[in-house]
Amino acid sequence: MLSTIVIMLDETSPGHARATGATTDEVATGPGPADGAEFVQSLERGLSVIRAFDADHSRLTLSEVATATGLSRAAARRFLHTLVHLGYMRTAGGRFELRPKILELGYAYLSSLTLPEVALPHLEELVAQVHESSSVSELDGGDVVYIARVPTKRIMTVTISVGTRFPAYATSMGRVLLAAQPEPWLDQYLSATSLHHLTGHTITTETGLRQELRKIRTRGWALIDQELEEGLRSLAAPIRDSDGTVVAAVNVATHAGRRSLDSIVADLLSPLLATAERIERDLASARAKLAPGQAT
Repeated sequence: MLSTIVIMLDETSPGHARATGATTDEVATGPGPADGAEFVQSLERGLSVIRAFDADHSRLTLSEVATATGLSRAAARRFLHTLVHLGYMRTAGGRFELRPKILELGYAYLSSLTLPEVALPHLEELVAQVHESSSVSELDGGDVVYIARVPTKRIMTVTISVGTRFPAYATSMGRVLLAAQPEPWLDQYLSATSLHHLTGHTITTETGLRQELRKIRTRGWALIDQELEEGLRSLAAPIRDSDGTVVAAVNVATHAGRRSLDSIVADLLSPLLATAERIERDLASARAKLAPGQAT
């Protein structure tokens, strides 16, 4: 990811690329989604190397990284060894893996936020009250990204932690966040998103999803019944900032074998909405204490 720090000092100069030993392919700028010539392709490729590693692919060979990223072996090798040199990755036995230092890259974002630290004690209180897992997430493109979580018993086949991503259309928090978006944004999202069957319960038609989002806007919360994973039911509510804009969502998740849909609404909705209100109140107070321009 960071192999182009020196190169980017003069990214438009082919001579500079040769002098640093990098190929012009690595330093080329290319069109991004909206940035045109401001898009640095080499940085994108370096980041793709980091994203190739996850819980299911924690140790990869050079060939595996090249395949996962679409990079040539030569380019992948340069990015990998740069990350090793900078301390973000280690290599042994022909395989590469991330080192704890990689957390610094995400912590810079998390530490600039007040929301996760504000939300966490309220999630802990909610979990103690209802004995179900609770999380807060934000919308990132077409996904929800978990930014705070207090688990109880594991109810999904995958481990959920801060940074976990799921498709927004199939999650309660995702639907709360989608329902808050303006129609032009939603039109673009739906035109670019394939609504796949994740279970036999998943809504996979644009008409069906739009209808569900209209219900969520009206009642102010979302209930998912085994659409992300069989057995998982989840209830979510929005978190708004001081001007009423939905900035995140909070949920409680349970197993279908423990609670019916009626009991989820009867037993969990009021505590969830109260938690969202407390988070909003403390978030507004915390951001008011920040210097102008620091609130995020």
